[in-house]
Amino acid sequence: MAEHQKRFRLSRRLLLGAAVAGGAVLWGGTTMARLARGPSGPKNAGRIADVDGIALPLKPLENAPAFDPALPWSAEGGDINDASGLSRTPVYGVVEVGEEDHIARALAFARDNALKVSLAAVRHSMGGHAFDDNALVLDLRKFNKVTVDSAARTMTVQPGARWHDIQNLLHPRFAVKSMQSTDIFSVGGSLSVNAHGMDHQAGSVAGSIRSMRVMLADGSVITCSPSENTELFRHVVGGYGLFGVVLEATLDIVDNAVYRTSREIIKSDDFPKFFAEVLEPNRGIGLFYGHLSTAPGNFLEDMIVYRYDKVAEQPPADQPEIGEPEGVGLKRVIMNLAKQGSLFQELKWFTEKTLEPKFESCTVARTAAMAQGEACLVTRNNPMHDSVPYLFNDLVDETDILHEYFIPRAAYNPFIAEAREILRNQDLPVLNASVRIVHKEDLALTYAPEPAYSLVLYINQPTDADGNAKMRALTRALIDVTIRHGGRFFLPYQLHYTARELLASYPELPAFLAAKRRYDPTELFSSTFYRAIKALSGVA
Repeated sequence: MAEHQKRFRLSRRLLLGAAVAGGAVLWGGTTMARLARGPSGPKNAGRIADVDGIALPLKPLENAPAFDPALPWSAEGGDINDASGLSRTPVYGVVEVGEEDHIARALAFARDNALKVSLAAVRHSMGGHAFDDNALVLDLRKFNKVTVDSAARTMTVQPGARWHDIQNLLHPRFAVKSMQSTDIFSVGGSLSVNAHGMDHQAGSVAGSIRSMRVMLADGSVITCSPSENTELFRHVVGGYGLFGVVLEATLDIVDNAVYRTSREIIKSDDFPKFFAEVLEPNRGIGLFYGHLSTAPGNFLEDMIVYRYDKVAEQPPADQPEIGEPEGVGLKRVIMNLAKQGSLFQELKWFTEKTLEPKFESCTVARTAAMAQGEACLVTRNNPMHDSVPYLFNDLVDETDILHEYFIPRAAYNPFIAEAREILRNQDLPVLNASVRIVHKEDLALTYAPEPAYSLVLYINQPTDADGNAKMRALTRALIDVTIRHGGRFFLPYQLHYTARELLASYPELPAFLAAKRRYDPTELFSSTFYRAIKALSGVA
């Protein structure tokens, strides 16, 4: 009997152990599957309802006009949101623009009915920049025609065209001169924020613009460029869609050069010297970015320097199509695990340092470009053709937010030291940190009144009130240290700044807003962002 009871207890323990082990395996598998899963739809977590204590929502229209049946409405009423998932806003309606006449008729309809107009495409800005309460939204994504002039080495593009599609069209002969470091954005969005990216020599997209045709609030069309109607040009580029609708832009294109890829790990403190002695004088380095460690053991201390040295002006004639990112599920799991604590942050940094180089895709045959031996060769289009699908997930109670801070080059090291302490002493997971090169920009609302480095951060937060409060506090702390070092913060992101911080960072803002009223006296073009900066600047 005793022996029977002993065997029974043992069997129960084995059964319990097996159940626990099986449950752990099942939980682990379920968790990994959830972390690897792509988005089932856009995130729509609500709305951050104020900027520096000023309420952002407006009352609904009392007597909304009837919808013009001649316009191509894709939505009559309803809500709209942006990539943050935290800007859900009720709009009057959305017009799906397919041709220039749609824009002209939509603006006329808005003028006749006292409606505001907002301009939207893929909506990766994060503070209501592409829509407003009760606004008529122009969805420009299908207004995306691209034509290439090989002899002039230009392309003429409509604002809804995405860089991803443009690269596929240009490849293999040509490549984009200037764009963001990822290709998910629209040309119109890039123009509106004056985006910059991996080409540290080309600088921002403003430097690649030959000319633009812009429809103003009254329906007139004006051509502007760095040498024609320059004041309008300086306000449309980096003007956040507040001065008119870009109908088309003619941009420089360049050869799809062949690069030898390399990477090395340096100390962040050594980066200014590295830039001055290696990057800046070497015109053969076509692309660059610096990726800072977010692992607790050397947080913002080590940097992987990715560089692309030119070895040929053009790729071989048989160059294949541009490939799409590989290993998306695994990369998404690693990124999402990094939100769970220091161990997984260390794992992410380990994979970036040691595993990624082993899986690098070398798209140009080594024998085809100057006999580079064992070098990894790619064309310019390859590293710039990254839609970062692994950054998008199906985790509905959280979101990932971009920040960017522009620092005068002489202030880089003391700024990084202070930013490091701020970021270490808060709870939100820092998923990525990178460094870019920025040139002086002569625009009305410039983020770089002098040559600068930029620190780009990608930070995770819960979408609840506590997560929003933590992100607001962190943003303000980082803006304050940026201002102390003579820098500026980038405006396409969440509206977490104060009036003092906005005006200290952008003292040109009152003049910018005055110009807005000159070009658009009735303030036809509007957005939540526009109302926010107007309120913070004290403009009625």
